[in-house]
Amino acid sequence: MTTPFPFTAVVGQDDLRLALLLNAVSPAVGGVLVRGEKGTAKSTAVRALSALMPTLDAVSGCRFSCDPGSPDPGCPDGPHEPGAFETRAARMVELPVGASEDRLVGALDIERALSEGVKAFEPGLLAAAHRGILYVDEVNLLHDHLVDLLLDAAAMGASYVEREGVSVRHAARFLLVGTMNPEEGELRPQLLDRFGLTVEVAASREPDQRVEVVRRRLAYDDDPAGFAARWAEEEADVRARIIAARELLPSVRLGDGALRQIAATCAAFEVDGMRADIVMARTATALAAWAGRTDVLAEDVRQAALLALPHRRRRNPFDAPGLDEDKLDETLEEFGGSDDDDPDPDPGPGGPGGGGGQPEPDDAPEGGDDTAARPEAGEDGQPQPSGAGEQSAVRASEPFRTKVLSVPGIGEGAAGRRSRARTEHGRTTGARRPRGALTKLHLAATVQAAAPHQRARGRSGPGLVVRRDDLRQATREGREGNLVLFVVDASGSMAARQRMSAVKGAVLSLLLDAYQRRDKVGLVTFRGTGADVALPPTSSVDAAAARLETLPTGGRTPLAAGLLRAHDVLRVERLRDPARRPLVVLVTDGRATGGPEPVALAGRAARLFAADGVASVVVDCESGPVRLGLAGQLAGELGGTAVTLDELRADSIAGLVKDVQRRAA
Repeated sequence: MTTPFPFTAVVGQDDLRLALLLNAVSPAVGGVLVRGEKGTAKSTAVRALSALMPTLDAVSGCRFSCDPGSPDPGCPDGPHEPGAFETRAARMVELPVGASEDRLVGALDIERALSEGVKAFEPGLLAAAHRGILYVDEVNLLHDHLVDLLLDAAAMGASYVEREGVSVRHAARFLLVGTMNPEEGELRPQLLDRFGLTVEVAASREPDQRVEVVRRRLAYDDDPAGFAARWAEEEADVRARIIAARELLPSVRLGDGALRQIAATCAAFEVDGMRADIVMARTATALAAWAGRTDVLAEDVRQAALLALPHRRRRNPFDAPGLDEDKLDETLEEFGGSDDDDPDPDPGPGGPGGGGGQPEPDDAPEGGDDTAARPEAGEDGQPQPSGAGEQSAVRASEPFRTKVLSVPGIGEGAAGRRSRARTEHGRTTGARRPRGALTKLHLAATVQAAAPHQRARGRSGPGLVVRRDDLRQATREGREGNLVLFVVDASGSMAARQRMSAVKGAVLSLLLDAYQRRDKVGLVTFRGTGADVALPPTSSVDAAAARLETLPTGGRTPLAAGLLRAHDVLRVERLRDPARRPLVVLVTDGRATGGPEPVALAGRAARLFAADGVASVVVDCESGPVRLGLAGQLAGELGGTAVTLDELRADSIAGLVKDVQRRAA
């Protein structure tokens, strides 16, 4: 068995360690979501926590870890005889992103259920995690149907498996811990709210601390057991402190003053529902117990707010979670008493640290960002075409609800909410022989396949004689997520008549739609003499929004260069993810300037997309009394459809989607 990295040997990351320890003290806090860039010890700290968890008593031989003091009366392995139990460590179960539904909730032996009426049940990961830790790395990439199952189990404290009238239920209460990199996409709000606490982590910029991180990691890699032995005393101290805090927890008093501060803070930050108030109360109580106190102080309420509210406050989808700490302090002072004289709590081992849940800004533009650097390049005297000087970035207009753009046909891509696809979940459309393990039984097709062979199989009783070859897998149709590649004209003609603000508002609206439909997005821009990949295909829609915000305009219109760069992006992405179908959204007025025969070259580039069968939509940004209709001609070359900015809105032209599908067919 691999020796885990010691929890107390993790350098820095005070908020992360504190949040994990508070959940170890009081599992009722509700788990932790750890957000941060790659390589910041997120997974290391979570895995190290399991070694600090106090041992538990479980019924001997029970696959569902029933508590011998109060066994689950509906346990599939029950009823349990009193007195037989074993003491063991709490389990930490990891849920892989690509896990199947059967692996998560368990599987029924359908063949035995049909032929013998026996509930032969193989427990899944939810059963293994009962009374322990369920860890989901890259939780934001988890498939929707697995998220739904997690939500149900977290809400009810139990898991239900139902197949064709056969039902199994077992207890599933666990500490949910998830880690994610926001650059790879955000988490569904429903699941986000299920995590009690959230912390933002980032690599230290202090050289001494970074040196210590490397030194400890190298020492651990050379001799894991010896390194762990050197930290055994510190680990034992923290484990003893967790046990002492658990024993003290029932004695902690949450006074009316602290409750009033909690309620006022949640109201001030306009969080939805009452879960935030409850989580804050439990967290503040756990903080007091961790500090060895029996009274909750204002400093506990403040730290609880920094951990429990950033992911719950009402915000736009592209806003980074976080709290205004000045506003928090004002609220606590207004509704507090004399117990908030010391705003900085004693951190203790793994203590608060002094940052709370304050996040790092996602995808902040830096000097290496081409789109952010372009305004300075223009001011430094880079050659610009006559009359087409570069203009600074403009803000996007208010986003709106857009029409649904979808890819025609039926795909087999990742689960999402945009285009039709053959999926494991959705409406049943037919049956086939299973390839590999049977996951969704088509009962009628199975019975139909088995019926002609009953006499030859010697059937004598009422039961149906079913063989493996008779089983049929249900084929289902649902929705998939697509790759939405935005190709945005940022030339000087787009800046005329203040059109760029409206254009950015339209693209931002489409990004919001992509966020809700769980698409991957990419952003290609063209202006001046060439085209740039402002954002390679990613699941982080907010990263695309950040790039869009800093996009300046100016220069000529190298339309062909933009199309060729987009075609190259799709070619590379097709090799990486062949099942994900693309949708190209070209935002332009259709003009092409610069170089020899720019219009003809753009037409030839557009016909490459038509030859590959790529679905496309041209958002026509042309305005003014005289219109050339160039965007419509370009859409014809692409084999797609053209739509104006006004027609893009959800309340206009009901036939847009049908038109997209008809032209692409």
